[in-house]
Amino acid sequence: MAMLSRVAEHLYWLARYLERAENTARLVNVNGSLILDLPKHARPGWSSLIAITGADDIFYRLYPDAAEGHVVKFMLADSENPGSILTSIRNARENARTVRDIIPREAWEQINELHLKARENLASGLSPKWRHAFLSEVILSVQMISGILNGGMSHDAGHEFMNIGCNLERADMTTRIIDVRSLSLSQKDQAEALKPFENILWMSVLKSLTAWQMYRRHMQTSVRRDAVLKFLLRDGQFPRAFRFCLDTVENCLDRLPRSAQVLQALSPLKEQIEAGNPEKLGQNELMEYIDQLQIKLGDIHIAIGKTYFGAEEGQGQSQ
Repeated sequence: MAMLSRVAEHLYWLARYLERAENTARLVNVNGSLILDLPKHARPGWSSLIAITGADDIFYRLYPDAAEGHVVKFMLADSENPGSILTSIRNARENARTVRDIIPREAWEQINELHLKARENLASGLSPKWRHAFLSEVILSVQMISGILNGGMSHDAGHEFMNIGCNLERADMTTRIIDVRSLSLSQKDQAEALKPFENILWMSVLKSLTAWQMYRRHMQTSVRRDAVLKFLLRDGQFPRAFRFCLDTVENCLDRLPRSAQVLQALSPLKEQIEAGNPEKLGQNELMEYIDQLQIKLGDIHIAIGKTYFGAEEGQGQSQ
């Protein structure tokens, strides 16, 4: 049973780290485009990316300021940043190596190749001229690996743990992006300058989550704060919407044994999303609402560790 617990944990974290690498690549890409779209006096800058990852303490211990070069290096390559692209890919590879006999051989080969290519091409990723190409390669590689895992791996308990890990990571990133962009619009020194460009800011949120086209298709309205929040938090069909991620985690847990404790931890979060209307909240109230979502996501993660991995709070791999 201990071996099964270790395998489940490695598969769970393999999916989380792959998703984290892709999410981080998307964030850096979209932030670069957003800065070009806004006039200089209204640009949110690069410090918002550090806030999204929650790594402020680590970053400002290592770098004197949030200049573009410092932030990009931290997000892409810094080994002391647990959420950097290289760190996430390396951790994904290590988890994949441990379960090589469980996942398709092709998936392991692609993960290993992504790890090698990301290290070899890092200099181009740090260069403004070639950054987009580097990040796009990371995104497409992770998507290919996910396709191989979904299409070439038995949809058994191991696959359920991967699905849970992937969707918890997605749900977490969706709330983080909304939280930080809302913070930009609530701070007095930024809010006035950003107000005329608020829709551009919310469009960048959609693009960070590859949600722009599906938003247009399903919401059939221009980009507005209330509609974007409703779509990203409460839509049940878009794969990166918070509600969709929760539903997927719940369905996976329903198919796993001994899931009662985890489902009990998930229940308050489902109730909060179903009962609330976050799109009607003011900026400060919205940030408090998002904070509660993130705390409850952490509760689910802890319950999964205790139930299936034999982990106590604070143990396990990097959240």
